[in-house]
Amino acid sequence: MTALGLARAGFHVIAAGRSAQRIEPVIELIRSEGGSAEFLELDLASLSSVRSASTRLVRSKRTVDVLVNNAGIGINRRGLTEDGFEVHFGINHLGHFLFSRQLKPCFRPGTRVVSVASAVHARAKGIDFDRVAKPTRFTGYPEYAISKLANILFIRELTRREPDLMACAVHPGLVDTPIIPRWLRPMIRANMLTPELGADTVLWCATSDEVAESGHYYERRSLATPSPAARDDDLAGELWERSVAWCEQVAQ
Repeated sequence: MTALGLARAGFHVIAAGRSAQRIEPVIELIRSEGGSAEFLELDLASLSSVRSASTRLVRSKRTVDVLVNNAGIGINRRGLTEDGFEVHFGINHLGHFLFSRQLKPCFRPGTRVVSVASAVHARAKGIDFDRVAKPTRFTGYPEYAISKLANILFIRELTRREPDLMACAVHPGLVDTPIIPRWLRPMIRANMLTPELGADTVLWCATSDEVAESGHYYERRSLATPSPAARDDDLAGELWERSVAWCEQVAQ
């Protein structure tokens, strides 16, 4: 719904994902409405794939007006990424972090970077940097919370380092998509939003002139206050520096 909304707003959509087969129906829907879209192969669990995808975009010499970091995994996923990071941290944060940084040559002043976070970030009181390279424990809920905290901290630090960009973190709400495990869905179904409603604030942050301030966290088209940990500038800076080092280490 985010991709479709961007196409309806007049953007050419580059729909990134692991599977062309799964992305193709989205592209066909966009084209059926007269929009323009293409597929970009990208596996956020592989930093090599992230580099390959971003290199293709940079070499195309196109401008990226909006980058929506929307991919992610929820609870009930365990293990490590290809590069040895806990799967939630590796996919939800580190893959997006590297992709965003690699696309810097495609950005212009005013380019918008929107990262889809979650109110669940408040369950994480900080980041144990030793744990992010260890396998997931139990349901993965604590690890998911840390990855969503990292999403907000990334936007905060990106704004400090790249003040010409417009960067936002978004809590989309509890959205009725497959990221919610089947066993949990019957218990929370009454509180879930449709995908259309879940995409609404993401699209608002990506396109609206009403979004006047960079580096903030939004919910229901309004400024929201994230947790104290998400407002920790020292933690944001440390996360950034460690993420750079991890990405460089994997590249060697």
